[in-house]
Amino acid sequence: MALPHEIVLKNKEVNQVDLSAVSGDLGILADHVPTIEQLKPGVIDVMADSGSEKYFVSGGFAIMNPNSVLNINAIEAFKLEDIDAQAVASNLAESQRLLSNAKDEITKEAAAIEIELYEALQSALSTKSK
Repeated sequence: MALPHEIVLKNKEVNQVDLSAVSGDLGILADHVPTIEQLKPGVIDVMADSGSEKYFVSGGFAIMNPNSVLNINAIEAFKLEDIDAQAVASNLAESQRLLSNAKDEITKEAAAIEIELYEALQSALSTKSK
C-alpha cells in the first residue's frame, strides 16, 4: 500500500484483503481475477496468519495483477486504531454546520465531501472491533 509520502505495506504476504470500492465491497484472495478498482472512503482490512490490520483510506485505487500481487495506491491511510472518534464527531458536526450555512456552491460541495469522509470514518470506527 503506497501513499504519496510513504509506503505503508510492501511485499507482505496475506491471506485476504477486504476493501470498499466504488463498485462495491470486495474480498480479494490469491488468484483473484485481475482488476482495477477505484476506492471509496472506507476500511481496508489486511488479513494474514499473524492477524488483521485495518486501515482507513480516503480514496485511491486497488490494482489486482495477474500474478496475485495487489497494489493499493491511496491518498491517505491511517490505522483505524489511531483515529480519535471524538475528533471525528466534532469535525463532522463542524462540516454539517458549514454546509447548512454555505452561501455558494463551492463551499457546499467542499462541506459535502468532508461530511462523506467523516461519516465513513464514523461507520468504520463503529465496526472496528468486529
